[in-house]
Amino acid sequence: MTCIDAFNLHAIMFRKLSAGIFLLVAGFVLHATDVDITKSGAVGDGKTLNTIFIQKAIDACNKSGGGRVIFPAGKYLSGTIILKDNVVLHLDKDALLLGSTHVEDYQNPDPFVDGLGVGVGWALVAAADVKNIGIEGEGAIDGQGAKLKAQQILTDTRPEGQRWGRRPFLLRVVRCDGVTINGVSLFYSAAWTSHYFQCMKIRIEKVKIISVGVAHNDGMDIDGCQDVRIKDCDVESGDDALCFKTTSSKMSCKDIIVSGMRLKSNQAAIKMGTESMAAFEDIKISDCYIYDTKNGGIKLLTVDGARLRNVEISGITMSEVRTPMLFRLGSRLSVFRKEQDTQQPTGTFENVVIKNIKVKAADSAQLKPPSGILITGVPGHYITNLTLENIEIDLLGTGTVENAGRVVPEAIDQYPEVKTFGPVIPAYGIWARHVKGLKLINISFHIKNNDLRPALICDDGTGIEISNCKIPAGSGAECIIRLENVAGAHINNNDVKANAASFVRVEGTASKDVHVTKNTIPGNTKIIALSADAKPGVAVLE
Repeated sequence: MTCIDAFNLHAIMFRKLSAGIFLLVAGFVLHATDVDITKSGAVGDGKTLNTIFIQKAIDACNKSGGGRVIFPAGKYLSGTIILKDNVVLHLDKDALLLGSTHVEDYQNPDPFVDGLGVGVGWALVAAADVKNIGIEGEGAIDGQGAKLKAQQILTDTRPEGQRWGRRPFLLRVVRCDGVTINGVSLFYSAAWTSHYFQCMKIRIEKVKIISVGVAHNDGMDIDGCQDVRIKDCDVESGDDALCFKTTSSKMSCKDIIVSGMRLKSNQAAIKMGTESMAAFEDIKISDCYIYDTKNGGIKLLTVDGARLRNVEISGITMSEVRTPMLFRLGSRLSVFRKEQDTQQPTGTFENVVIKNIKVKAADSAQLKPPSGILITGVPGHYITNLTLENIEIDLLGTGTVENAGRVVPEAIDQYPEVKTFGPVIPAYGIWARHVKGLKLINISFHIKNNDLRPALICDDGTGIEISNCKIPAGSGAECIIRLENVAGAHINNNDVKANAASFVRVEGTASKDVHVTKNTIPGNTKIIALSADAKPGVAVLE
């Protein structure tokens, strides 16, 4: 062993020893004190309201320097409890924290308005402006959402669209630094299940969420948070399962890594930007399974002024998902914290990669007939450098010639949703509008029934690449690919089994520089067709 090797070995050993000492000290500080809530007066009979007793245990643990607040086996009914610095709730196996069914038992640590314009923010477990907090263990938290709603409507006579906002979230964490949620189960919230706002260093692992039965049962909402790691969680939600928001312009969603999720939703499985004032950037999501989801598998949106950029989603399998993907840059331009923010200009959507995706789309969808992927900016504001690569989608088909001619509304300032552009999309595979630098690489479609819509449509695009795609058998369509006012396109090495009047149809006076190269096409299909308003020579066969 050389002197350098010996020095390096000693340095490595020192670093390992130092790291071990640090972790030992950190663990000692974090778990320096165990406070059993029953010693503070809590009763686990499912009937006694324990809010004061649980809060007393949390306060005592905090004053002692931090540690664990222990929930032994039992059912502990409570209203809002507030976490303090260096306090971890530890739920033993068979321990259940039950939310009160009376809205008067809840507090709102940080009121705000959601994307529907409703005031929200009450919560069962809440934390604001604290550090080093968590929830752990094999126990569960149950918000009793349906029971709370039934109780609420006995005295709250407002319309449901206004009334629901008064119902509490299950978990609300606001401006906290160092948040760990590990192993616990979160059940049946009365509104959103878990909401993290402007937090740093969030670690969520092996959490199970089942939250259905009332409206707005989001699973996880990450709202303007940074340094976030979410791993190996199982979410079944009535609303969006994994949702990234920025309800304030002051702090972006940034440096986020998610993997190993199982997601089921009555709305979207992975969603970004329902509220979108600050940026979404440097986000990676991988190796997830999405199933039985009714309103979008992957939905990336920015409609309130945010920059959405440097996002990668890969290794996703979807089964029985309605409308697998939606990408939207819009100009709704809402403000959610009106005393803190002002309206912003339209945002940007750029440098997003979606790859290695396999989808079995649901036959019954909110679009009739179903379509696979919707991509749209608004006039003058383009989705830029979006790459879709190695994607396989199974679809129902059944589209008609009339469906192929449908004009999709711009809906510039509308709520960003699939139904906003429905009920029919003129392409069965991918429909794209207001795009620059769109790359569609190695995309395969399978259809159960013949479809007379184009597989791909691009309207108002620049710098489009369509390569190595596989188009299934079919007959009778006007074209396989329709380009409307597209300036610069390369269509090459695609394998087409369908018979159509033409492979590529070019329309619009702004179309130019369309290059079609080395594609495999049935012999009776014309390779290029031009509409009456397309300029001669706009498309070149090479």
